[in-house]
Amino acid sequence: MSELVTFVHLTDLHVGNPQVEDDHLYSDTSTTLTRILADIKTLVPQPKFIVASGDLTNRGDTESYEELKRLIAAAGLDMPILYALGNHDRRDGFYPAMLGRTDDVMAPYDHSAVIAGIHVIVMDSSVPGKVGGAFEPGQIEWLKAELDSHAELPKLLVMHHAPALDADRPDMQWESLTIADTEALRDAVAGRNVIGILSGHIHFDRVSNWYGIPVVVGIGQHAATDVLWLHEGLRMLSGASFAIGTVRPSGLTITFAPQPSDRRELHSFTFAGMAEMLKKFETSASVAAE
Repeated sequence: MSELVTFVHLTDLHVGNPQVEDDHLYSDTSTTLTRILADIKTLVPQPKFIVASGDLTNRGDTESYEELKRLIAAAGLDMPILYALGNHDRRDGFYPAMLGRTDDVMAPYDHSAVIAGIHVIVMDSSVPGKVGGAFEPGQIEWLKAELDSHAELPKLLVMHHAPALDADRPDMQWESLTIADTEALRDAVAGRNVIGILSGHIHFDRVSNWYGIPVVVGIGQHAATDVLWLHEGLRMLSGASFAIGTVRPSGLTITFAPQPSDRRELHSFTFAGMAEMLKKFETSASVAAE
C-alpha cells in the first residue's frame, strides 16, 4: 500500500421496529444511528467503506431490517457498507429484507470484498438461539480459501464475536467465539496478512493483541457496558460510539469517536443472574424461530 485508506467500524446497531414496543431495547437506536451516520458524512477524507459487525437489529424481524434500510438510505452516504450478523440478528429476517434473498435463508452469511486495496472478509459467527458465537461446518474452510485469494493484500476480518482471549475460561464463551473455534481461527490466520479483526457484542471499546493481530471491539449504538462494574455483572449505561480505522503501510490505526452521554443506568444484572438471562434469551429466540 502506498496511500492511507480510511473506513468506519459500526457495531451493535440494535435497530428496532418503530411500530412495536420492545422492553429489551434500552435506547432510541434509530436516532443514535441517524446521528452517527450524519457524523460519518462530515469526515474528511470520506471513508472508503463501512463495516457493521453484527446485531444490526434487536429482534431480527423483517420490519426492523426495513427500518435499518430506511435509515441508511436517508443518510445519503456514498460508500459500500458490509454487514455481519450477530446473536440478535436472524438470518431468515436479514436475507429477504436486506438482500432480497428467499432461498437457503438459514445459511451463514459469509462474504468478502476488495475495496481500496483492502481485502475485507466478513464471517457469520452467530448461532441461532445462542448468545455466544461459533462457526458452522465449512466456514473455516471458506475462510482459508479467502485468505489464499488476494494474498498480496492486507486483510481485515469482520465477525460479531471476537476470539476468546482466555483458553481456560469456558464459562466466558457467552461473550466470544467458542474456545475450539478460536483455536481453529488462530490456525487459519497464522502467517497470513491479517491486519485486524473487527468485532462487537460486549458493548465496550476494547483493543487486544491476539497472537500479534489487533482485535478491535466497539461499544456500538445501543448501550455501553460499565467496565468499572464487571466484577459484579453487567451494568448497561447510556452511551454509544463508532470507530474510524486508518490502514497505513505500517498497519492499522483505530480512533474511537464516542457520542455525548450522561452515562445513566439503563439496565443491570449480576453474574449470579447470568444463567437465567441466557436461558431467557435462548428460549425467546427459539420461540421466535418457530
